[in-house]
Amino acid sequence: MDLQAALKKLIVDVPDFPTEGVTFKDITPLLDNGEALLIVIDHLKARYATRGVQKIVAIESRGFLLGSALAYALGIGLVLVRKPGKLPRETREVTYALEYGTDTLQMHVDALETQEKVVIVDDVLATGGTALATAQLVEASGAHVMELACLMELGFLNGRARLGARPVYSVIQY
Repeated sequence: MDLQAALKKLIVDVPDFPTEGVTFKDITPLLDNGEALLIVIDHLKARYATRGVQKIVAIESRGFLLGSALAYALGIGLVLVRKPGKLPRETREVTYALEYGTDTLQMHVDALETQEKVVIVDDVLATGGTALATAQLVEASGAHVMELACLMELGFLNGRARLGARPVYSVIQY
């Protein structure tokens, strides 16, 4: 069995969550399986170990789980991207459109250096709005987005297209 098929068996579909008509893909069974989590992190580590990545930028909140483990495995720093009011020092922010309304993300202004090579990590790439906003925060700091890495990608929502030429890597595709 291939990696993707094995990992998909650990992701549970939850119908009508968080709202009716939405099928939520719950990754918590994968996260609480130590062997599977190790496989995912080792897989991502192998992808980035020789590419000169200098920081992992993790998106709140499930991106923190994967991003912190990957940063540790690579021996590099972790930068957090959070909702407003969660970071204690000066931040830069970007506001972006959602299906109904807007949302805002922030990152410390001193979190990244100019030309620093980063990988953005999140649990899922869906419509791409959060990933694009995070990439814009990274780029506004002068750093370079090498790739967006996610555990799973919901391809039918076309989030990859919203990111333009920015490279995307997903361990699992739906």
